[in-house]
Amino acid sequence: MEKILVSACLLGAKVRYHGGDAACGHPILQRWLNEGRLVAVCPERDGGLTTPRPPAEIVGPNAGRGVVARLASVRTSLGADVTDAFLRGAEIALDAVREHRIRIAVLKDGSPSCGRSFVYDGTFSGTRTSGLGVTAALLESHGVRVFNEHTLEDAQAYFNEISNR
Repeated sequence: MEKILVSACLLGAKVRYHGGDAACGHPILQRWLNEGRLVAVCPERDGGLTTPRPPAEIVGPNAGRGVVARLASVRTSLGADVTDAFLRGAEIALDAVREHRIRIAVLKDGSPSCGRSFVYDGTFSGTRTSGLGVTAALLESHGVRVFNEHTLEDAQAYFNEISNR
């Protein structure tokens, strides 16, 4: 069975930095859940960070790709460097991808780990910048097609395409 990696917060797990979730009731996600296709991860929690935790943003060039290349870092609003925890969590997600031969991920947009179309710019001012989160960048570099909660129809179309191969 084709498995799909998903951010645990989208399934209602209270793992976000503020202790809440980002539950997504989209019918596609619900169907995949009911079919047993979803493998849930929270790279920040899995990487060793607590819930709740101070908000974190990527500081430096090229968003998550920059972090993976060690050209950027992830810092909390209090100034703590949490880059290693973010990279550890991304590696754990990649381990799940390898274990289940996953080719599709649906990750929480805007997250410094999971962001697909944007992350925040590192100033803690609420300013968005286009780019990937750390986990999204690592997964894409290993051939996983990453979608977010707003592009589930595209994810379904890609799922249909690769399932017929």
